[in-house]
Amino acid sequence: MLISLLRTHLTPYKRTLGWLVVLQLVQTGGTLSLPTLNAKIIDKGVVPGDTGYILRFGALMLLVSAVQVVCNIGAVRLGAAAASGLARDVRASVFARVQTFSAREMGEFGPPSLITRTTNDVQQIQMLTLMSFTIVISAPIMAFGSVAMALGQDVPLSAVLLAVVPVLTVCVALIIRRMRPLFRKMQGRLDEVNRVMREQITGIRVVRAFVKDDYEQGRFREANTALTEVQLGTGRLMALMFPVVMTTVNLASVAVIWFGSHRVDSGGMEIGALTAFLAYLMQTVMSVMMATFMFMMVPRAEICAERVQEVLRTESSVVPPAEPVHTVATRGQLELRGAGFHYPGAEAAVLHDVDLLARPGETTAVIGSTGSGKSTLLSLVPRLFDATAGSVLVDGVDVRDLDPAALASAVGLVPQHPYLFTGTVASNLRYGRPDATDAELWEALKVAQAKEFVERMEGGLEAPIGQGGSNVSGGQRQRLSIARTLVHRPDIYLFDDSFSALDYATDAALRTALASWTAEATVVIVAQRVATIREADRILVLDEGRVVGEGRHEELMTQNETYREIVLSQLTEQEAA
Repeated sequence: MLISLLRTHLTPYKRTLGWLVVLQLVQTGGTLSLPTLNAKIIDKGVVPGDTGYILRFGALMLLVSAVQVVCNIGAVRLGAAAASGLARDVRASVFARVQTFSAREMGEFGPPSLITRTTNDVQQIQMLTLMSFTIVISAPIMAFGSVAMALGQDVPLSAVLLAVVPVLTVCVALIIRRMRPLFRKMQGRLDEVNRVMREQITGIRVVRAFVKDDYEQGRFREANTALTEVQLGTGRLMALMFPVVMTTVNLASVAVIWFGSHRVDSGGMEIGALTAFLAYLMQTVMSVMMATFMFMMVPRAEICAERVQEVLRTESSVVPPAEPVHTVATRGQLELRGAGFHYPGAEAAVLHDVDLLARPGETTAVIGSTGSGKSTLLSLVPRLFDATAGSVLVDGVDVRDLDPAALASAVGLVPQHPYLFTGTVASNLRYGRPDATDAELWEALKVAQAKEFVERMEGGLEAPIGQGGSNVSGGQRQRLSIARTLVHRPDIYLFDDSFSALDYATDAALRTALASWTAEATVVIVAQRVATIREADRILVLDEGRVVGEGRHEELMTQNETYREIVLSQLTEQEAA
């Protein structure tokens, strides 16, 4: 997964990576040449007392060191640019994919997990990529180059290196093998911490209302402790790795000095060669340690890459049409023919064989008990879900064949739980129609019964709106959400219980003003409040996902027992009449 992800998203940076490899090769070559130059200075300059030789080769070492520094700076800069670009592209790809998801895929992953995958998971991949550019390219060259250069200094003594490298490799491999499942568990528990924290922040009013601060702190403490335990497990393995490596290295250094001193004493090698050999031993060890540090990061990055790829490879259940219809003959007609919907894995369907015809200039209402499928029915029209049975037609065209832009232009949905974006009143109202004038915004606010409180806000249309509309009340949020849809001017208005937070007077005034605004449009209202829908041209009664009644208020009161029960649960017999 990790290799596939990197191969896909690093393709645009081939030239950058090419230059990076060149710089790393030059820098590594310089590092490998320094111990040999130092050995020559000792053997041919210091021992015979040739000052000129020492100055010449000392200047050469300074030049090589300067080239190393320049190449290293250039390589790190190119690596950082490529790694940052990779992270930017992966985040953009994940965000773009999530934007195509229907409510079904969003529910499967969950917002906390998607946030973690887009931020923390991508960050882990970025860190690994950066370390790869600065370590992985140079470490193997350094390791094999140091062994080769050490062989050039003294072949018999090189047996120490040939024994050390396999031991280090086996130790590191065993530790990393145990770290991989812990990293997978760590990312899952990080999701859980994000989920709990997000719930507590979003539902802070409920927490305070029920005085459940201690309970919520306990929930967070439990999730936080679970994450900490896994992190401690990985930390213990990491803490074990470096002592193992350093112990092996120190033992190898003792062995080199021990056997090397005998070689020097017997005349088998010179003191400069022994010094160079020790330097190459340290270079070999350092390269192994750098590789070890990389291997510590690889398991977690692999898990993160799998989680990111899981998002990127998930196809939306709402698929754009291959040959979309861009134009339609009529404007504003909505029809459901035998429409049904079944959640994956659910025992029963939410909607069964629903027929509905809503025409321009008419108001169609949908009412039913909680869980009867009212909101799901409306969600089929803008394709938040796709019907699993039957069809949904807008202006005579199945919504699955209609161009998404044309569908968005024709249908305006005011959701059951309105959401406002961080910005201003004007930026939220212009969300679906950026070219709307201030006069049009004020007109829509007037119809939505929101003009008065917006005028009282400091800045008016430019008054700030917090995330989710946190600085306005529930009723104000609903009215601004309605105004946003009115500015959009669709052919079909879908109101999903959009008046529930309004008092009766405001509800009545809004519906009166709305009648003239939507006189030529199709209006479908889902509501629990009978007073909101009793004047509708057609009322559809749902019960357990099935249509059990259709007609006007007066007809249903006398002919439909389900509707009558709903009405009398809210109104007296005299009020209902």
